[in-house]
Amino acid sequence: MNGLTDGRWHRDMTRYHWFVLLVAALGWLFDCLDQQLFVLARPAAMRDLLPPQASPEAFEQTARIYGGYATSIFLAGWALGGVFFGVLGDRWGRAKVMMITILMYSAFTGLSSLSRGFWDFALYRFLTGLGVGGEFAVGVALVAEVMPATARPRALALLQALSAVGNISAAFINLGLGVAQEQGLVHSPWRVMFLIGAVPALLAVVIRRRLKEPERWQRASHDDAARKTLGSYRELFRDPTTRKHALLGLVLACAGVIGLWGVGFFTPDLIRTVQTPIIKQRVIKELLDDAQQEQNSARAAALEQMLGSSGQAASPGQLDAAAVEEVNRITNGRAARWASYTSLMINVGAFLGMFGFGALAERLGRKQSFVIALVAAFLSTAAVFRFLNEFWEIFILVPIMGFCQLSLFAGYAIYFPELFPTHLRSTGTSFCYNVGRFVAAAGPLIQAKLIERFAGTENSLREAGFVMSGIFLVGLLALPFLPETKGRPLPD
Repeated sequence: MNGLTDGRWHRDMTRYHWFVLLVAALGWLFDCLDQQLFVLARPAAMRDLLPPQASPEAFEQTARIYGGYATSIFLAGWALGGVFFGVLGDRWGRAKVMMITILMYSAFTGLSSLSRGFWDFALYRFLTGLGVGGEFAVGVALVAEVMPATARPRALALLQALSAVGNISAAFINLGLGVAQEQGLVHSPWRVMFLIGAVPALLAVVIRRRLKEPERWQRASHDDAARKTLGSYRELFRDPTTRKHALLGLVLACAGVIGLWGVGFFTPDLIRTVQTPIIKQRVIKELLDDAQQEQNSARAAALEQMLGSSGQAASPGQLDAAAVEEVNRITNGRAARWASYTSLMINVGAFLGMFGFGALAERLGRKQSFVIALVAAFLSTAAVFRFLNEFWEIFILVPIMGFCQLSLFAGYAIYFPELFPTHLRSTGTSFCYNVGRFVAAAGPLIQAKLIERFAGTENSLREAGFVMSGIFLVGLLALPFLPETKGRPLPD
């Protein structure tokens, strides 16, 4: 039994191979930390940055819609950055471009904390997206070209799986800040989160000092014929094979990217929307019990008024302002904690799913593994948006969804570099993974329109997510026309 399937896939790896994998994994890990900070901070940022509305219900609806707009703008930046830096990764080198992209997404994540309105926030997110989009393609090209053939699929799966650590870290940051918010944190938690997102810039120092360009790329960059076509979109689309791989890979990537960013990453918003009214009632009752034990009749009367005779919250104009502020502060902090638990569960499943895809791809092949993952992502996502309601369901339904949805992204990291020759590897991988984000940027916009369409239902976000979960099945259309690359060397 060879090292690909007997658990000894790393047997040919040297210390430098591990260093390259670690640096590339950290770059992508911090990239995903930034993405997840945005996902978790988005609702609170919208509440702070948007002007007041006629009613709380109208404001929440507007905040959800503008949250979709911000996500689309971020994805558009991601797509543009991927196209631009993917080309530079082939022309300038993998290590150099990785350093630039990490510096870029770190700087503009930090600047996002200074936003004063929706449009400057959206601008910072767009510029952050430029850096985020460029990092993936150069990172996976670097690892694919440096790793021994026996280690390449599992190493790329591990690189992608470790991105879940970044997402989990973001969830713990959000969880800690949610607790701090309940206790009366002075600063807006979402601003603190984005400020923390500037820290990964320190990794660029390590890259500059120790990381070397892959030998494959150095040979191509010194070859007169190959150098003329490094990072050339004209060359990518001139050759029928690479053109076919690029366009079909784009369709395959769109299914996962739209599914994740247009549906999956709104799951914390779903649980926050579903549970906030329940949490608020519990908070009011807890505070009322405290007030009665303290014999604070004025505070107790205000809280009883909030509950109302039917147990439902009264209209804001009838309520004591101090009581409303206290209840909302604690409720928002607790809801943020629940959203953090949801994000944690997504990424616990994601880690297992992404590393598992590497093992499955070596046994069944890349294409069969994608079929299983796409169908499973559709079924699990539809189930979450149809049935997720209770707190305990976060720990069952959500990890399964994370396992299925995010396993696809390990597939992209493994498969796309195997479709393109060295002089076009970063460009081709970036085209598939990042140009798809131009299309994917429409996902949150479509979701926003669906939310408006289902505005009269009990939970418009639930209905919109359920409808959009079918996007995962689109990826099945590309697979019959793509090659199986299991066991084949990287094309030169």
